[in-house]
Amino acid sequence: MSITATSSKKHVCCGPGYASPEAAMKAEREKLLYAIALYTGTGIEAPDYLATVDVDPNSPTYSQVIDRLPMPYIGDELHHFGWNACSSCHGDASKSRRFLVIPGQRSSRIYIVDTKDERSPQLYKVIEPEEIKAKTNLTAPHTVHCLADGQVMISMLGDSEGNAPGGFLLLNDNFEIAGRWERQPTGMNFNYDFWYQPRHNVMVSSEWGAPKTYYPGFDLNDVTAGKYGHHLHFWDWSQHEIIQSFDLGEEGLIPLEVRFHHHPDSTHGFVGAALSSNVWHWHKSNGHWAVEKVIDIPSVEVEGWPIPVPSLITDILLSMDDRYVYFSNWLHGDIRQYDVSDPAHPQLTGQVWCGGLLGKGGEVQSHQLQGGPQMLQLSLDGKRLYVTNSLFSTWDNQFYPELAKNGSYLLQIDCDTEKGGLQISNNFYVDFGKEPAGPSRAHEMRYPGGDCTSDVWI
Repeated sequence: MSITATSSKKHVCCGPGYASPEAAMKAEREKLLYAIALYTGTGIEAPDYLATVDVDPNSPTYSQVIDRLPMPYIGDELHHFGWNACSSCHGDASKSRRFLVIPGQRSSRIYIVDTKDERSPQLYKVIEPEEIKAKTNLTAPHTVHCLADGQVMISMLGDSEGNAPGGFLLLNDNFEIAGRWERQPTGMNFNYDFWYQPRHNVMVSSEWGAPKTYYPGFDLNDVTAGKYGHHLHFWDWSQHEIIQSFDLGEEGLIPLEVRFHHHPDSTHGFVGAALSSNVWHWHKSNGHWAVEKVIDIPSVEVEGWPIPVPSLITDILLSMDDRYVYFSNWLHGDIRQYDVSDPAHPQLTGQVWCGGLLGKGGEVQSHQLQGGPQMLQLSLDGKRLYVTNSLFSTWDNQFYPELAKNGSYLLQIDCDTEKGGLQISNNFYVDFGKEPAGPSRAHEMRYPGGDCTSDVWI
């Protein structure tokens, strides 16, 4: 397959992506951003869609949605998505970062989208849930990662009936179902996110809950009933088996996004535990993996709430140089930047408020910031952090019901990469409340040139 995307031509010396994280940081600034936008759960009977956003400050359509690709069905709950190829395939000139793999969390349908025309992506293929269930007994696709051999791997959170623990689905390079990755799900209670690092023969995975549990919304009784995860799993990458599991206990309830250091020699990484509102650091020492809690966000008393409100850490990412960790506190309403040059001792260096339940939200371009900061994506050079505010349709409706009526924001936060620090840009605001079919809710984001949460170096 030829590399047809113009921005990719400038960076590719062999295959897709970059030779190293250092090379990625020197890449051309992002000019386009793809964002998932949802109507599922809003009361608007329209399909979820892929929004193309102009993020080039020299463009006349800067900070605007310039293209919308609606899916052919209603109610998919498009959620996390990824590329068919990334820097793990950099040495293979036959590969290109051209196709987006976009799963529906509720429908278990998987869409393949062609970005040959970066400004106007087109639907390429649909993988129906019936085929996935028949061949793998899996549903509820979540994280998408491309592998170095050209396959695509997707974490699946449920079986065909929506029960835990789920597993991992493989697609071949023709986007055909190749089966399940794991030999057995032994040791898994639940599934969620994953990150692999072949140089250390390891994959790390985390736990949310069974689709049957989280689909209807959040119920505190489900936590006490043990229906949400609190384990971190370390897998033998070549044997496809769990070799170590860590029970984070009540101090680590609902560990979600896992982020390995980008430098492939490093064994350090981080995971944010949503409900416990803390960050855990892992590394390998003396031949064994170790996990320790390194950041705690205290809960806050809020009038009208039966319990102190947790910050609810929902997304976390690492800058490409592995110096800074960023994470969003969806219920409290702030985004934090920590210097993790010493991974075991993070230092808070920046904080901004983007909505939340604590009344510190502020406004941008006369828009009062509603909801709470959720999905994050960082520019390759680390200087711009993009943020949206939708978590999951039923959870949005439960905690921030105004989002269904007013739609999401997409913000840009300027990051000081020298001394640390965050500031919301007043020059950039994408209002998903003004979409043609009505207000929609924005979720995960990707760039045509790759980003800090999808590129893996081997």
